[in-house]
Amino acid sequence: MTTLLAVRGLSKSFGALHVTQDVSFDVLQGEILGVIGPNGAGKTTLFGLLAGNITPSAGTVAFAGEDITAAPAHERARRGLARTFQVPRPFGHMTVFENLKVAARFGGNLAEDEANAWVERVLAMTGMQGQSEQLAGRLPLLMRKRHELARALAMKPRLMLVDEVAAGLTDQEVNQFIALVQAIRKSGVTVIWVEHVMKTMLTATDRLLALHSGRVLALGRPQEVFNHPDVRRVYLGA
Repeated sequence: MTTLLAVRGLSKSFGALHVTQDVSFDVLQGEILGVIGPNGAGKTTLFGLLAGNITPSAGTVAFAGEDITAAPAHERARRGLARTFQVPRPFGHMTVFENLKVAARFGGNLAEDEANAWVERVLAMTGMQGQSEQLAGRLPLLMRKRHELARALAMKPRLMLVDEVAAGLTDQEVNQFIALVQAIRKSGVTVIWVEHVMKTMLTATDRLLALHSGRVLALGRPQEVFNHPDVRRVYLGA
């Protein structure tokens, strides 16, 4: 498989605080890579570094064979790298359709008619047709999370960074999001998924990256990573 994202020696420090340290990994085109780690492991900072919201202290990020280390977030979005946020951030005074259309027009760089048609497809894919004209700021939690995925998907990404969409959901709702993320992958989008709900990481990912104290602890098949002695020590004290 082709490498879509290549991360080498990625580090970020805030003064004496080293949040990520020498993180290196590849993401293969078409896979779902899960990222796990205890609170403070550096997962959110890693997403910020990949999306361009945070400038690295050292290291490089290459996307589709091109160095994007110095590229700002909006340029990365135009190249096909989209992200969601753990706390959904919709334009609350705009409808669901309008939120997605902004993403399609300015993130996906689609023309007016093309954006309208694409948003309709995204609404169908994410099960949000019935909320199209609802104000995004008034959506209940489950639909806010669907909307967050839909808005990222509206940007027509090649790679989507998914940040804890399963948090706070029931087991049945978690299953729905597993199916949704897998459907997004089947549509041709590569996914990096940060999650604390371990069911999602065991059943929905192709590989897992485990972080601890800003460093890579293990990388491999989900069950192999969960059985890794260092991962067991960090999570279970074993």
